[in-house]
Amino acid sequence: MAVWATVFLEFWKRRRAVIAYDWDLIDWEEEEICVVIAAVFGIVIYRVVTVSTFAAFKWALIRNNSQVATTGTAVCINFCIIMLLNVLYEKVALLLTNLEQPRTESEWENSFTLKMFLFQFVNLNSSTFYIAFFLGRFTGHPGAYLRLINRWRLEECHPSGCLIDLCMQMGIIMVLKQTWNNFMELGYPLIQNWWTRRKVRQERGPERKISFPQWEKDYNLQPMNAYGLFDEYLEMILQFGFTTIFVAAFPLAPLLALLNNIIEIRLDAYKFVTQWRRPLASRAKDIGIWYGILEGIGILSVITNAFVIAITSDFIPRLVYAYKYGPCAGQGEAGQKCMVGYVNASLSVFRISDFENRSEPESDGSEFSGTPLKYCRYRDYRDPPHSLVPYGYTLQFWHVLAARLAFIIVFEHLVFCIKHLISYLIPDLPKDLRDRMRREKYLIQEMMYEAELERLQKERKERKKNGKAHHNEWP
Repeated sequence: MAVWATVFLEFWKRRRAVIAYDWDLIDWEEEEICVVIAAVFGIVIYRVVTVSTFAAFKWALIRNNSQVATTGTAVCINFCIIMLLNVLYEKVALLLTNLEQPRTESEWENSFTLKMFLFQFVNLNSSTFYIAFFLGRFTGHPGAYLRLINRWRLEECHPSGCLIDLCMQMGIIMVLKQTWNNFMELGYPLIQNWWTRRKVRQERGPERKISFPQWEKDYNLQPMNAYGLFDEYLEMILQFGFTTIFVAAFPLAPLLALLNNIIEIRLDAYKFVTQWRRPLASRAKDIGIWYGILEGIGILSVITNAFVIAITSDFIPRLVYAYKYGPCAGQGEAGQKCMVGYVNASLSVFRISDFENRSEPESDGSEFSGTPLKYCRYRDYRDPPHSLVPYGYTLQFWHVLAARLAFIIVFEHLVFCIKHLISYLIPDLPKDLRDRMRREKYLIQEMMYEAELERLQKERKERKKNGKAHHNEWP
C-alpha cells in the first residue's frame, strides 16, 4: 500500500500536468484539538465501564461476547461524536483562519484547508490510534491491575489480539461514514429543492399548476456551497488516509473505498446536473495544498503500518519464537512445524492465591478438574510466582521488544527507499506532453524571431526611404 500510494501520487502529477496544459494553466499563478482528546477519553471511560457491565449481564449471549458488544457500541457512539464535532471544527477553523488575516485568497484557502484537514483527521482517527497503540498496553497484570479511579479495570484487548478490535473499529466507522456522506450529499439537496418548490407553488396560488420556465427552475435549485469543491476534496483525502494508514489491520478498506467511489461518481454527477445551480468556473493550476497533504499521509502510512505490524499484531513474537525458542531454534527455519508450542510460550503462570480481593474468581475451578486449581495462565511474558522476582519480565519479552524496534527501523527505511526510487524513476511529465511543450516553445520563439526580424526590416526600409540609413544597423 505504501508503494501504491507513491505510484498514485506520481501518476497524479503526470495527469495534473496534462490537464493544466490542455487548459493553458501551466504558467498561471494565483494572485483546537483538546476537544478531541476529551472525546476520546470519554469513549475510553465508556468502554471500561461497559465491558464490566456486559460481563455481568444476565443474558449469556451478551455475557459471553462482552468484548465484542463493548467495541461495537463504543464505535457507534464514537461515530456520532465524530459527526457532531465536525460541525464545530468547521466554525473553529474558519474563526482561526480569519484571525490570521491572510494577505491573499490563495493563502486564506491554504490555511483554512490545512486546519480543517487536521481537525477532521484527528477527530476521525484518534480513537483508531488509541485502539491500535494504547489499548491493553497499560493494564498491569493479574494481582496488580491498574484501575480507573481505583474501581474499574482498564480495558484489555480481545484474547485473539488487538487487531480484532482495530478491524471492527475501522470497518464500522468506514461503512457508517461513507453511507452518511452519500445520504447527505444527495438527500439533503433533494429535500431542500422539494421544500423550495413547495414554497414557490404556494406563493403562486392559482397559477401554481402552470409549469415554470427552465431558467426559473434552474434558479430555484440549491446554490453550490461557499467553499466550492472543498467538501469533495476533504472527503477523498480522509478516505485516502483511512485506506492507507491502517491497511495492515483492515485489508478490506481499499475495496470498500473503491465501491464507494464508483457510487460517489454517479451521485455527484446527478447532484451537479439536477440538484445544484451551475457552478461558476474558476482557474487553478493544480489541487494546491491538498497534494502536500496527500504526500504527508503517504509518509504517515508507512510509519503507522510499521508500528501496527510490529506492535499490534503477533507477527514479531511468532518470528522470535520460531527462530529463538521453538523446535527449529538455531536452524534458520520458520515453517509451520516450528510454531509448535507457541501459544504455551506466550502465556505466563499466575498463582490464584495472589489475586486481589476484588479480583478473586467466584469458584475454585473444582467443577472442571475435580480439585481446586492453584494456577492459571494469562497472556504476557512474565516470570512465574516462585522466581526470584515474581511476575517480572522474562528474557523473551526483551527479545521480542528488541525485534519489534529493529523491524520498525528496517521496515521504514526500506519502504522509504522504495518510495523515493519510484518517485525518481517516474517522470513528472509524460514524454508526449514534454515533446508538445518543447515544440510549442520552439514555435513561439520562432514566431517572435520572425516578427522581430520583420519589424527591423520594415524600419530599415523606412529609414532608407527617408535617407537616414546607418551602416552599423543590425541586418
